[in-house]
Amino acid sequence: MEAISTNTLLMLAPLFIVQIILLVVALIDLRRVKATRGPKWVWVFVILFVNIVGPIIYFIVGRKQA
Repeated sequence: MEAISTNTLLMLAPLFIVQIILLVVALIDLRRVKATRGPKWVWVFVILFVNIVGPIIYFIVGRKQA
């Protein structure tokens, strides 16, 4: 098995950074919001384990409108 090259890691770094930022912002928003569509513990699992799509799904579907 070959090791991942430095160039590949440098190309993927922005994606990792965006993923971490989305994850943190979604978790902070989930903590602050009073009501969501569904239980909050389910949204925690969606945000954490569905990688970059999980936080996006939470922002589109999970938040209740004011």
